[in-house]
Amino acid sequence: MDTAADVDARLPIRSDLDLAWVRQHVRQAATRIGFGLVDQTKLVTAASELARNTLVHGGGGVLETTRVTASDGTAGLRLTFSDQGPGIPDLERALSDGYTSGDGLGMGLGGSRRLVHDFEVDSTPGAGTTVRVTSWVSRPVRPRGGG
Repeated sequence: MDTAADVDARLPIRSDLDLAWVRQHVRQAATRIGFGLVDQTKLVTAASELARNTLVHGGGGVLETTRVTASDGTAGLRLTFSDQGPGIPDLERALSDGYTSGDGLGMGLGGSRRLVHDFEVDSTPGAGTTVRVTSWVSRPVRPRGGG
């Protein structure tokens, strides 16, 4: 179980320039918390894909970053991407290996999910999507099977 702190930052995602700010902010936040270079890169890669999805498929939205602490004292970073777009009509398909809309980095939601420790999607067709990911300092990411 973890306990979330106050939201550290809230960044708009409305343009390609905002995508660059998201990557920069996530890297800086991960560095401050104590993530090593490899774990920073995984988190920034996942954040980049999720931010692009928010822009391209959700019509824009927001990223909230929150520093969290697990019950064992481990520090982590939670990223919450929210949009008010059309939602994901087939979430299972969107999370499956090999699925891509052709617009992103080619790793899709499933690839992003494999780069972080905790991954949640709440999407309602016609009402938008929220993707929440959390990574923890010094914890290996457990491999996940396809889909």
